[in-house]
Amino acid sequence: MNVTFRQLRLLEAVARHSSFTRASEELHLTQPAVSTQIKQLEEEVGMPLFEQMGKKIFLTEVGKEVYAFSRAIAQQFRDIESVLDDMKGVKRGTLALTVTSTGKYFAPYLLASFLKRYPGTQVHLEVANREELVQQLQDNTPDMVIMGTPPDNIELQSQAFMQNPLVIIAPPDHPLVGVNRVPLSRLVEENFILRERGSGTRNAVERFFQQRGIKFKASMEMSRNEAIKHAVMAGLGLGIVSLHTLEFELELGRVAILSVEGFPIMKEWYMVHRSGKRMSPIAQAFREFVLNEADRIMKLPQPKPVTRSRRRVTRS
Repeated sequence: MNVTFRQLRLLEAVARHSSFTRASEELHLTQPAVSTQIKQLEEEVGMPLFEQMGKKIFLTEVGKEVYAFSRAIAQQFRDIESVLDDMKGVKRGTLALTVTSTGKYFAPYLLASFLKRYPGTQVHLEVANREELVQQLQDNTPDMVIMGTPPDNIELQSQAFMQNPLVIIAPPDHPLVGVNRVPLSRLVEENFILRERGSGTRNAVERFFQQRGIKFKASMEMSRNEAIKHAVMAGLGLGIVSLHTLEFELELGRVAILSVEGFPIMKEWYMVHRSGKRMSPIAQAFREFVLNEADRIMKLPQPKPVTRSRRRVTRS
């Protein structure tokens, strides 16, 4: 079978973007050139790698297998570049970074500051849910991962670099807004809109309430923080999200943070990579930059003052 690295690289880009157009733009090629290379790859494999449904394209089962190999091969090429860069002492190159869906709210600010110091760096930033992110760590594809609590079933190197407070949010006209230290027992009457099961936020919330013997009503599950915030604004219930996600909503007064005993739940953000991974000079530089500079660069959003008279709620 005569398969080229160029074809595998194109396959990886098309699969990652789910688009021939965006893949061609990333690689500075024409769309017909990309389509031709993928067609030639399919001829070599002897089976289709993509299928189209409407305007969307998806990997076939065979395509998924080839895609997994293409990512592994691409990582090996990056490792070769890392060795050569290390020997040359080069402080530029490509950084492959994956962040959780909550991490996307602050990662661009870290990258912007980093790129001022290392302007020759090309960044590939990917946003993934926890399940996808753990799979990437198992496959050893990204240089670095930013996530909440790292999994304990993979050999990893991880280091905390910044706090991640989880807060309870409500629409501004909710009766508990402005109440000081709402008892947890009061929350059993409320409907909660939470992240999907398996997410780092959901795991932390469930563990918090279970440890205190409090049952709460998870009336809705959503896989995106934006969806949770909009549901809260619409009055569908209370939400629990990272404070990092709330900059604009707090500034505009669209949601309010409740004062609840035991909250915020204090988690941490971690820089994570596989144990024994050969880090490129630029990946090492980014890791050290984040560990040393994140707290200085990132400032947590501040709630707007609540004009409602503050009062205590008696415990039920």
